[in-house]
Amino acid sequence: MTNKLTHTLATPGVDLVYDVRGPLPPSGGRPPLLMIGQPMTAGGFETLAAYFTDRTVVTYDPRGLGRSVRKDGRSDHTPQQQAADLHLLIETLGAGPVEVFASSGGAVTALELVAAHPGDVVTLVAHEPPINAVLPDATAAERARAAFHEAYRAKGTGAGMAAFIAMTSWQGEFTDAYFAQPAPDPAMFGMSTDDDGTRGDPLLSKDSWAISDYRPEAGVLTAAPTRIVIAVGEESAGTYTARTAAGTAALLGQEAVVFPSHHGGFVGGEFGYAGKPEEFSLRLRDVLDAR
Repeated sequence: MTNKLTHTLATPGVDLVYDVRGPLPPSGGRPPLLMIGQPMTAGGFETLAAYFTDRTVVTYDPRGLGRSVRKDGRSDHTPQQQAADLHLLIETLGAGPVEVFASSGGAVTALELVAAHPGDVVTLVAHEPPINAVLPDATAAERARAAFHEAYRAKGTGAGMAAFIAMTSWQGEFTDAYFAQPAPDPAMFGMSTDDDGTRGDPLLSKDSWAISDYRPEAGVLTAAPTRIVIAVGEESAGTYTARTAAGTAALLGQEAVVFPSHHGGFVGGEFGYAGKPEEFSLRLRDVLDAR
């Protein structure tokens, strides 16, 4: 494994912590490969990064998550603020435009990065961005999101996560049948029913609603010099994030490129729901090399 060096980019609003594997500037003439998530932090990319020892790989903890301590007094997570942070990070790396693999909320942030700073990114692979606006049932998706938030607000993390899993595993549009279901039992998913009283989870609170409320501007994105590839997991077919990936791809005049496994297809077993990281890395390498 390439040695990992950890750095802190101090700004007035956050001490942004990032990790660099490999030399800067990179060897071999390829740009740095930046891997980003939301609310996933750098730790979620450890396994995937291990398959790219021939590349300089950069990971980071988004503002207010993991090791990146906020100093701005806020708790909300917006694509615009995170894209501004990434722009500063790319400038700090000093190696020119980067390639980006971005997953989930990180893929939304990366789309905003391309829109706001198109010269920062050579190729973006945006894996299953959760964007309600691209769905035909956008209003129902917002209602489903509100339902898992309400479960969290009323009964805590276990209830909120159970409702979130029910939403993200539902096949097809959110119909009356979806909303008629009884509230799922956290114990069905091996989670505790205890409530610790906290309500600041970035996934279950309203703090990250700006991510799924994001409205990509097709004209701005297609006019950018960045090559944008929307990716979807083969096992995600029919679910919320597969549908948002397909909708985002259609908005940009393309079809989503199929990757192995599921929404977390690049993660190892340390997260309890392992994907197929080796197969995923080969597919990612092929997509990046097709530029």
